[in-house]
Amino acid sequence: MIGSESTQPLLEVENLKVTFSTRRGLVEAVRGVSLSLQPGEMLGLVGESGSGKSVTGFAITHLLDRAGHITEGLIRFKGQDITRAGGADLRSLHGAAMAMIFQNPRAALNPIRTVGQQIADAILAHRRLSRAEAQAEALSLLKAVQIRDPERRMGAYPHELSGGMCQRVMIAVAISCNPSLLIADEPTTGLDVTTQKVVMDLLARIAADRGMATILITHDLGLAARYCARVVVMEQGRLVEEAEPLTLFHRPQHPYTRRLVAASPTATSRIEDLVPDGERIPLVAVTELPPPHGTPLLLDVKAVSKRFDDGTVGVADFSMTMRGGESVGLVGESGSGKSTTSRMICRLIDASAGEILFDGQSIGQIPARDFHRSELRRDIQIVFQDPNDSLNPRYTAFDCIAHPLLRLMNMRSGDKLRQRVEECADRVGLPRELLSRFPHQLSGGQKARVGIARAIACKPRLLVLDEPTAALDVSVQAVVLQLLNKLRREDNLAFLFVSHDLNVVRMMCDRTIVLRTGVIVEQGESRALFANPQTDYTRELVDAVPHIAPAPA
Repeated sequence: MIGSESTQPLLEVENLKVTFSTRRGLVEAVRGVSLSLQPGEMLGLVGESGSGKSVTGFAITHLLDRAGHITEGLIRFKGQDITRAGGADLRSLHGAAMAMIFQNPRAALNPIRTVGQQIADAILAHRRLSRAEAQAEALSLLKAVQIRDPERRMGAYPHELSGGMCQRVMIAVAISCNPSLLIADEPTTGLDVTTQKVVMDLLARIAADRGMATILITHDLGLAARYCARVVVMEQGRLVEEAEPLTLFHRPQHPYTRRLVAASPTATSRIEDLVPDGERIPLVAVTELPPPHGTPLLLDVKAVSKRFDDGTVGVADFSMTMRGGESVGLVGESGSGKSTTSRMICRLIDASAGEILFDGQSIGQIPARDFHRSELRRDIQIVFQDPNDSLNPRYTAFDCIAHPLLRLMNMRSGDKLRQRVEECADRVGLPRELLSRFPHQLSGGQKARVGIARAIACKPRLLVLDEPTAALDVSVQAVVLQLLNKLRREDNLAFLFVSHDLNVVRMMCDRTIVLRTGVIVEQGESRALFANPQTDYTRELVDAVPHIAPAPA
């Protein structure tokens, strides 16, 4: 355990062990973790899903679910043992002394109370104020977390706010009673790079102004490197390494830390440089793609626009071309029109104006609701951001992959169907014994493979990838990216790659298009564009990307 000898630590955790009761017996999720935190310090807690990061945070704040129990160890807060705290002691701790920002703000916020009411509720639980005074304090907090038009947002419900704004509301709730300790559990997952930077800068500023200690739980090593004074690495419930970011990420001592660093994309890495946990996708004997300029035009989008029923313009005058085997990235902040554009191209929604040509045929004239009847449907497939939402929970992995074959290829049940499904599973590295499992029985990486296998089942020529690795750990992301790169080379697939991870886009895409409020502001060859952006907006995006600290001279 590392801590200053001259200053009393705010938090001390010694040999913490947490066990969960499951149908299959007891599972030890945290195994002897020891750490300390000084007042005002920001500590990073990194590791992959299942490493015990969040469980450690929940144990410290006594927010474990009923199946979880602290079986051993000590948690000391401000010098007081709170390991077995309960009842009134916990009520005085929660919110007032320590607070937590949860990973999914929409799920954490009450959907039937306005954000102003929810902040006021947190204040009234710990401070003796009138409802009017609490409402005034809530408004002040919304201003502090830089919510635009805070007076109007006071009466808004969570579903009426963007992901970034919901996260700011969560921060306002968390700091409403001036806690000494804030635990932020993946506070920027799913946010675009500029919103992520705004949220993290805001957290860092508030923590510094209030002398608030923070534990940042994240799988983003760049984020930990940018904002944390120290970083703790966890693997399978154990603390395996601890150091300052510069030392940890450039001279990692533990094999697990080295694997995390090797799998993390940087501003200069290539897709073949990523080394996930012993699972690098071999590119031997894979056909090289022909130069894109020497292949026929596959996609031609001409001045496409999308205006929604409420009058909002999602995309305005968007034009692009793609050739067979080419990979084009779409980047921009949330609300920039990336997903709207990709959904018009793959014919999930209709454009309001413009023309979309695929292989010389005008597919924009076919209503989206009827496009599934077109033979071209099999040529344009999509991999969605969240396989939890896009995979039918009642289908096995086999059924999910077989569905487009049954619907679009008229392939009937039998040996031919099973052979094709198993071939797709093999190509994406999904073990055949997992084909009988349902989505909830698969890991995040396995579900991502099912989604990709389903998308390639009909042998498409254009694959639209909508944030396909946004929620994956770095090592799983590396495997999936190398897998996609291999499939692209083998099948001469064209990729339309939608992402807010600029490092991933730079590695995966020949060209990149930058969108802002539905308008193209810049486009060009990916490496050149990111190395020397020509517009202020693109420079802001590039500068907002968190990187592992620069190597020491």
